[in-house]
Amino acid sequence: MSVHHRRAQFGLLAVSLIAALAAQAAPQVMHCGQVFDANSARLLGAHSLVVEDGRITQVSENRVEASSLGSDATAIDLSGHTCLPGLIDMHVHLGSQTSPAAYSEGFRMNPEDYALRSVGYAETTLKAGFTTVRDLGGLQTIALRNAINEGRVVGPRIFAAGKSLATTGGHADPRNGINRELAESLGWPGPEEGVVAGPYEARRAVRQRYKEGSDVIKLTATGGVLSFAKSGDNPQFMEDEIRAVVETARDYGFKVAAHAHGKEGMRRAVAAGVDSIEHGTYMDEDVFALMREKGTWYVPTISAGVFVSEKAREIGYYPEIVRPKAERIGALIQATAGRAQAAGVKIAFGTDAGVFPHGDNAREFVLMVEAGMPANLALQSATRNAAELLGESASLGSLEVGKYADVVAVAGNPLENIALMREVQFVMKAGAVVKAP
Repeated sequence: MSVHHRRAQFGLLAVSLIAALAAQAAPQVMHCGQVFDANSARLLGAHSLVVEDGRITQVSENRVEASSLGSDATAIDLSGHTCLPGLIDMHVHLGSQTSPAAYSEGFRMNPEDYALRSVGYAETTLKAGFTTVRDLGGLQTIALRNAINEGRVVGPRIFAAGKSLATTGGHADPRNGINRELAESLGWPGPEEGVVAGPYEARRAVRQRYKEGSDVIKLTATGGVLSFAKSGDNPQFMEDEIRAVVETARDYGFKVAAHAHGKEGMRRAVAAGVDSIEHGTYMDEDVFALMREKGTWYVPTISAGVFVSEKAREIGYYPEIVRPKAERIGALIQATAGRAQAAGVKIAFGTDAGVFPHGDNAREFVLMVEAGMPANLALQSATRNAAELLGESASLGSLEVGKYADVVAVAGNPLENIALMREVQFVMKAGAVVKAP
């Protein structure tokens, strides 16, 4: 590529960015046929939403004409649509995506290969209506978060965990499934790589995540479905280790998410004070009661469970050590989510996207409703509830004055047909339109 060609490309990019910023700075008004109020979990009828400098400045039952906002104001006609707050997925993995080759790619691909793939996954996620995500595992996602925040690539607002914490041989131990010679040449992983043995190392691991720039801490309290190991549900942290993680995380302002399938691992995590349980396959009434007592959130990830149970029946999709776990555990999560909702456990929306293809995150809504959750509460779980679990209620989770102008719209009434959420027609993130009808 010639110097002149590169200069021309950079010039075009600069013009595009300037135009986008100018459009965002000019007032915008959206005329919505319906508005979903995430606080009351109901539709409020037609409203106008006014956006200035990336924030919502008016929410009006009366139609607000663009001409009243200045000569540079623009109008967006969504009169045939239902407008909702930008959706929030509390459990994704933007650094990877399922495939039969996933277990061998790590021996061929470099970190930059994964990072570049993640750029496409991020844009796909945003255009599916998810303007904010919590990424629960992957160092490259911190760099992706930074690039998105700097306007270099397109994607959702990311709250990143960085490297998940594991015990030796546990679900997030990066040396699982490789031969001894290779493992020894790489060195046995320790707290800096997120693998801990005892409370002291647990504290070191949290501090390392702070050093790397993580936003949240994720630990694997039990075995996992897709890890190269026999058990998918055995407890893998002692309670004093989890407590050390939680106490240290609080010093740094972190919330703690605990991957957990088995009951005993969940019990230890909830008792030690984690903020959320992810997956929760073998929850029962005892765990429900403890979560209600502690105020612990549940992030079900039904989509991942259904997907892996389906793929486990395909010979060769997963290694043989994984297939029995995937078929047995994955199929149970949907029913668990239904029981948890009926038991009054607080639920925030999360999918484990990456375990299934990115962009189909909204399938979770359909599966939640099938599990017995009313459609309005399923939508609330991905808006107000998710923002509360993030600790970002002041800026995210509802269409209110002062909050980020994160808006999505679907053609029709999602309370009558929740499957419409899989066909989002309009996406705005912080006042910038990234997808239009």
